[in-house]
Amino acid sequence: MPVPSAEFKRALKRLTDKEKESLLLRAARRDAELYDTLCFELLPDVTTETVFEQASDQIHELFAVGATGRLLNRSLTKALGKATKEVARARRITKDKRLEIDLNLYTLRHIFENYTGQFESVYAGFYTGTARLAARTAQLILSNLHEDLWLEYKADLDDFLQQLHARSKSRSLKFELPRELVLPD
Repeated sequence: MPVPSAEFKRALKRLTDKEKESLLLRAARRDAELYDTLCFELLPDVTTETVFEQASDQIHELFAVGATGRLLNRSLTKALGKATKEVARARRITKDKRLEIDLNLYTLRHIFENYTGQFESVYAGFYTGTARLAARTAQLILSNLHEDLWLEYKADLDDFLQQLHARSKSRSLKFELPRELVLPD
């Protein structure tokens, strides 16, 4: 991403309010994420909860529409990748670490409620992607949240990790999957 130069900033200051508004509207029309970010920052009715609802609906739709066809495991792997990108997009819009964790847990809940049968498939992509998401979520909880909030997520995450470790594929992962969310003393 380019860093605005001093000359650019001076030129921006010389613009009239009408020219600034026109420039901002043109930029928002070209970039959907910029538009969503501006809506989040400028409109009082667009809150973190609203962004969570929109992103969770999008994730649900990705799995409902994308998880079809002959190669269900491959479709689920693609849907999981797109869901991860949707979570990252919501995080960039709001800059809220807790929202990212909540959306990751929403995705994991959706997977464990509907698609655990695909973990035993010959293809390990979906299982590996789910395991990475669970491990990343555990790391985000430990590194970005206050200790008082860890307990709120511990039960769900421990359940996900326990289910992942119960699978035969857990021994063939190329990275270490935590057994549970370990809280420091």
